[in-house]
Amino acid sequence: MFNSNSQIRGFPIAILATPGGRQLATVVDQRLREIFKENGEQAPPTFLRESDNPRFQNGEGKAVIVDSIRGTDLFIIVDIGNYGVTYQRYGTEVTMGPDEHFQDLKRHLSAAKNMAQRVTVVMPLLYESRQHKMYGRESLDCALALQELVNLGVDSVMTIDAHNSHVMNAIPRHGLENLHGAYQLIECMLQDAGDQIKIHPDSFVLCSPDLGGMERARYFAEHFQVHLTGFYKYRDLTHVVEGKNPVIEHKFLGDDLADKDVLVVDDMLASGGSLLETAAELRARHAKGVYFAVTYALFSGGVTAFDKAYEDGLFNRLYATNATYIPLELLEREWFVVADSTRFIAKFIHSFNQDHSITRLLDSTEKINKLLGRELMR
Repeated sequence: MFNSNSQIRGFPIAILATPGGRQLATVVDQRLREIFKENGEQAPPTFLRESDNPRFQNGEGKAVIVDSIRGTDLFIIVDIGNYGVTYQRYGTEVTMGPDEHFQDLKRHLSAAKNMAQRVTVVMPLLYESRQHKMYGRESLDCALALQELVNLGVDSVMTIDAHNSHVMNAIPRHGLENLHGAYQLIECMLQDAGDQIKIHPDSFVLCSPDLGGMERARYFAEHFQVHLTGFYKYRDLTHVVEGKNPVIEHKFLGDDLADKDVLVVDDMLASGGSLLETAAELRARHAKGVYFAVTYALFSGGVTAFDKAYEDGLFNRLYATNATYIPLELLEREWFVVADSTRFIAKFIHSFNQDHSITRLLDSTEKINKLLGRELMR
């Protein structure tokens, strides 16, 4: 087996991937080997260790770790949003949901049997992140999931843009490393539309689709040094439709948008209905161009509505990271642009393995300022 102890400060890296995480892990492995080469460090042909996830005909499964992981710095990569993975249950092909991906992760941890020196779960899209708080008699799934992981021997969990980072309070004696995809999204937008937009307070505005995302939009606005706007969703609290109180009106919190380009930022696009409603409201206020930037584009309701909105001129581009599964049909859309996050994840693994500080990965302020040609004032 490859041994690089003489070249690397930490224990040898081993990467395991659940079935849903294999696509992401394959690219991250390639990026990680590139980083080792750039730093003049020796790397094996692959950091990936083989595992298998056989299933019985009723859908029950197990995990089998084929390669040795003893004494390694183990990173298990899981993508709970990968609905492109299927399996046979009672003779019918079914897609895997987040619960099944999370169960496969726990199976891998059970099979690892504490043989690794340290175990880190790489879960960019945090499982149950939207169920991070509870009202009345309802479950607190994200906190319970994190506690399950540490009880199974996990030392740290790495995620990107957790819906609410306060869930780290559920595991106060363990690490929840919440990285942010702002730099990758900004870089992608500038490369794609830098010639079409002018970042200036007179011509460019940051927008949050709701009050919950205002802090995220503020972060972008301060880097761009432009004005911040947003919407307040006035809801009908007398009844619930499909699990939500229906929106009666989008109240705009801002100034005139005539002849201005607007960047709408959010952590997650689920069905995408709120973003399209936001775009319609912005166009009604004479916005020149509308751009979306999200960390995760789930499109749980399909892409047809976005195709029509793009044809109708409601928005110009949608930028999203590849930190979770992106189907081929989406990659083929003219209006969709991918912000690559795989090197970002690989940098985390490399830094974490060698016990280097990950402060710059947690806070991309300096890199973003450099990207925008601004000096960071201290």
